[in-house]
Amino acid sequence: MQKLDSLKSEYKGGKVNRRQFMEGALALGMTVATASAFVSDVQAMTPKKGGTMKFGIGAGSTTDSLDPGTTSDTYMQLTQYGIRGHLTEIGKDGNIQGDAAESFEASADAKTWTFKLRKGIEFNTGKTLDADDVVASFNHHRGEDTKSAAKGVLASVDNIKADGKDTVVFTLKEGSADFPYAASDYHITMLPSKDGKVSWEKGEGTGAYILENYEPGVKTVMKRNPNYWKEGAGNFDSVEVLAIKDVVARTNALTSGEIHAMDRCDLKTVHLLKRNKAVRIEQETGTQHYSIPMITTGAPYDNNDVRLALKYAVDREAMVKTILRGYGQVANDHPISPSQQFFNKDLPIRAYDPDKAKFHMKKAGVDSLKLDLSASDAAFGGAVDAAVLYKEHAAKAGININVVRESSDGYWSNVWMKKPWCMCYWGGRPTQDWMFSIAYAKGANWNDTFWEHERFNMLLKEARAELDPAKREGKYFEMQQIVRDDGGVVIPMYASYVFAMSTKVAEGQRAANWDMDGNKAAERWWFA
Repeated sequence: MQKLDSLKSEYKGGKVNRRQFMEGALALGMTVATASAFVSDVQAMTPKKGGTMKFGIGAGSTTDSLDPGTTSDTYMQLTQYGIRGHLTEIGKDGNIQGDAAESFEASADAKTWTFKLRKGIEFNTGKTLDADDVVASFNHHRGEDTKSAAKGVLASVDNIKADGKDTVVFTLKEGSADFPYAASDYHITMLPSKDGKVSWEKGEGTGAYILENYEPGVKTVMKRNPNYWKEGAGNFDSVEVLAIKDVVARTNALTSGEIHAMDRCDLKTVHLLKRNKAVRIEQETGTQHYSIPMITTGAPYDNNDVRLALKYAVDREAMVKTILRGYGQVANDHPISPSQQFFNKDLPIRAYDPDKAKFHMKKAGVDSLKLDLSASDAAFGGAVDAAVLYKEHAAKAGININVVRESSDGYWSNVWMKKPWCMCYWGGRPTQDWMFSIAYAKGANWNDTFWEHERFNMLLKEARAELDPAKREGKYFEMQQIVRDDGGVVIPMYASYVFAMSTKVAEGQRAANWDMDGNKAAERWWFA
């Protein structure tokens, strides 16, 4: 058996060819049928070049931009990951690894991080990536004038400098054990630079594909980059990313063969799609959660008792059953998921309790509430239905929710962080520090509730620099409780990523940090 396993590994690794494997396998007692089936399975897992891959994505806006700092949805993430690379990346196993960085190491206090770059990585313009490009790419997201959503992620960076052409040194204001994760933020792509300024307008990048045509919120067309440095990646001749926001239209496009993969399956009808033998349904559970943020700087959401009333007024179990059709689990009004290292499993899940909602309303000095809740399926599939279901739950507590159906186009620029209360989703982040820094820290660009809490912000800084896992755990546990009990967001459910693809599409091990294989499907998949 050991010899047979060794032979299988050699064949998978390309050390023996098909004929040699078959001869060896038969000599070791494997039947012809079993050996042939194994060969077929391995061949199916071996990336092949060729073909035009078409993705149908349930997001995208005419206000989208190729500026990576403004990327906010799956349509643009899939586009950016196709044409651009990063310094580090989340691997398929969920761990951090180098992308443009060949290696990285920290000082003893985790305040200085040194990254060594791979040699020979080129932009699609022919320019070789160097340390100056990396420095400028990161600085694009820093400073008072930046509009980048990654500003909060890099808030702890004090200085970035090039040490020769192949080395970049980051000096942090405080220690950060998670800094390599922060460096992989999807906004922080590697861009060509000149005199310290980056160029992003034409879609330049070091990714697996070269941008050919870009229509914001409509269609992106990319062709294979012949000089891409990763082996077995960038396999399609060309890739098209189509914004198809209507889930029925996306589903029809998949079943008719107009596209090869779609995200955000309609959970109400996914069981019907499963019957199609030319399609397969995939599911990944990670950090994605559906949220309902309220802007806490204005009435009535500046009153925490109002916020608590709204948190008690939602039936989470019903949300998971009705909206997610079981493809997820109950959440607890904070963004850290059970799949993460420092998840506070001891924090009681807040149950649906109209009487407690009434109690907190009374403490807030009101007998009833009448509130507008902005909703669109641009937020997530079923967001409008979720808002209507929430309305039914809250009515029993004397809370009258008026569901305002907003336009899908421009939802993220015109509604989110603009309207007082709205439906939203987050893909989550791989570490607690990253998630809290980008969306809950004071002054963070994507703090969509504009919430501030002194104790929380102090713990955030302390936990970031703490190298003792037990001490970090205690701080992150308390932070989850603070957000749960004081934060300005209702988070009723963690949602699995549910997507579908043609059986013609092949893939290897799949990442779960984002939808569609960490949104790197264009780079990682191929046609069987």
